[in-house]
Amino acid sequence: MGAVAPAVGVPLVRCENAARTYGRGPAAVVAVHSVTCSVPPGARVCVVGPSGSGKSTLLHLMAGLDRPTTGRVSHPGLGGEDARGLARHIGVVFQGPSLLPPLTAAENVALPLRIDGVPGDEVASRTRAALRSLDLEPLAGRLPDDLSAGQAQRVAVARVLARGPALVLADEPTGQLDRATGRQVLTVLLTAAAELGAAVLVTTHDPLVARALDIRWYMADGRLVQPEARPEREGDPR
Repeated sequence: MGAVAPAVGVPLVRCENAARTYGRGPAAVVAVHSVTCSVPPGARVCVVGPSGSGKSTLLHLMAGLDRPTTGRVSHPGLGGEDARGLARHIGVVFQGPSLLPPLTAAENVALPLRIDGVPGDEVASRTRAALRSLDLEPLAGRLPDDLSAGQAQRVAVARVLARGPALVLADEPTGQLDRATGRQVLTVLLTAAAELGAAVLVTTHDPLVARALDIRWYMADGRLVQPEARPEREGDPR
């Protein structure tokens, strides 16, 4: 696995007065209000806020899964703006694992690589490396229905990391897990991303998750509060 090497000091993603409105007229809902922020290479960012505060919408804008109604979202450090190129450099982890039921854990991890046209030998090598990095090798041949919720989510993380993204966007990755399992998944996600050299942005409403990241942004009613950087790293959750 190997992430794209972004230019030093160039943000991987930048939002400039980005806003997203759904609907029109009196029924319109502003999910994100004129947000300006950026994620530099290697950063570990947490977006904190209650349900409905706009966290997921902001993440979808950053991932290129949605487009701002006004303002701009760009990816200057990822060498291109086309959707296919962004998909190779940005990995998205959703709240649920969304694994394909007929495929084994290893086949789920390998599928995006095959879609990308990666040669067979490299697909096998990168799949093994991703599973190993998340302690999943013994589960490689299991189907999703034979995995626990935490194991399935770790497979979903491995599927993202196998592509070697420069930026991992995780939307409430522990939201459907119990606290102990959630801590385990978050720890392996942050550790594996650090080994890859990828930046990470995690959305959450859990203060324990927030404490594991170096920079915290707070969202309320679609508005982003001034980012807060931690002076010293407190270590990953245990």
